[in-house]
Amino acid sequence: MSGRLPPMETVRMALTTLKSNRLRSLLTMVGIVIGNASVITLVGVGRGAQGLAEEQLSNLGANVLFVVPGNNDTRRRGVAFPRTLVLEDAEAIADQVPSVKRVAPQISSSQVVQAGARSATSSISGITPEFLTVRSFDVAQGRFINQEDVKAARNVVVIGPDLSTKLFPTGSPIGQPLRIGSQSFSIIGVMAPKGAVFGSNQDENAYIPLSTMVTRLTGRDPTFGISLSFISVEANDELSTGAAKFQITNLLRQRHNILRDDDFAVRSQKDALSIVGSITGGLTLMLAAIGGISLLVGGIGIMNIMLVSVSERTEEIGLRKALGARSQDVLQQFMVESLVLASLGGLIGTGVGLGTVALVAAVTPLPASIGSTTVLGTVALSGSIGLFFGVVPARRAARLDPIVALRSL
Repeated sequence: MSGRLPPMETVRMALTTLKSNRLRSLLTMVGIVIGNASVITLVGVGRGAQGLAEEQLSNLGANVLFVVPGNNDTRRRGVAFPRTLVLEDAEAIADQVPSVKRVAPQISSSQVVQAGARSATSSISGITPEFLTVRSFDVAQGRFINQEDVKAARNVVVIGPDLSTKLFPTGSPIGQPLRIGSQSFSIIGVMAPKGAVFGSNQDENAYIPLSTMVTRLTGRDPTFGISLSFISVEANDELSTGAAKFQITNLLRQRHNILRDDDFAVRSQKDALSIVGSITGGLTLMLAAIGGISLLVGGIGIMNIMLVSVSERTEEIGLRKALGARSQDVLQQFMVESLVLASLGGLIGTGVGLGTVALVAAVTPLPASIGSTTVLGTVALSGSIGLFFGVVPARRAARLDPIVALRSL
């Protein structure tokens, strides 16, 4: 036994020791299992949230721009920004910006809608016929608002499919009366499902002519200018969005008589995707860090248990050294034990995490997923943690004086 102990013999002895203390070994792995499962689950859910946001934003259209009133400072502070956009701005964009194909001005307001004994709170949008094309919406039943409805300021409304289900669970809503605020409207159409955009369910909205919105619901006097909630703009194509954004910004600066500190903002789908990517990327990183802390705690647990094991096996270590085992052999055995505990716990935790990610993807709208690189990286990290935290107890065991250790026999 004076020679070097074969590696496989070291592994066999480490596994035998772990098997003889099954309950302790299992409890020691719990921390690593929870840590790995947390990392896999949180990163998968974070990626799912990013994917869902990007999917919703893709519904806006690659060549759609949004002109929003208020400056960046007011939006960052979350305060009510001034209504700086008027209908004449939208008309000027449509007439004077060559990179723009269509413009859809919009006024939105939250209202209580009622049909018979049923009622609901809905976002009511005053729009023009161009809205349907610019925003890539479709009508499932009936028709959409046309130019004659806008010119005559008719009390007609097109409702979303979810709102239709709430108010008319049986039968067709086409032709049925709908009360919005104090006004009675006739339902002329039901939109096709669109889903959520910017966290708002578009299928619960209702759409009425812009002129009707101004004269009947908002109570504004159109002679003083029609203030808009925002303007949706369709560029000629995706390559034209940059030019359209530049031209719209310059035009509105001239109309509003400003040189900088814009009282409006022009946002594209790419801008929104960039913002969402930054937010969700930071969120995913934060979630991964939380899972990493769990792994760190699991590593500390392994170190503590291995230190206890060194104290309990003092006689065994002394006897092995007295029979010719080298300090390196003892060091390797304890390192192998720590590595096995961490790696096995990492594999189990990875399995639990993957199962959780699959469950989240199956029962929620989040397209939760995890890449193979992340999985392999997490397993490797758990093994590295086992080695790192196993160094202290392994070195303590290797440095034991056999004479001192044998005195406790």
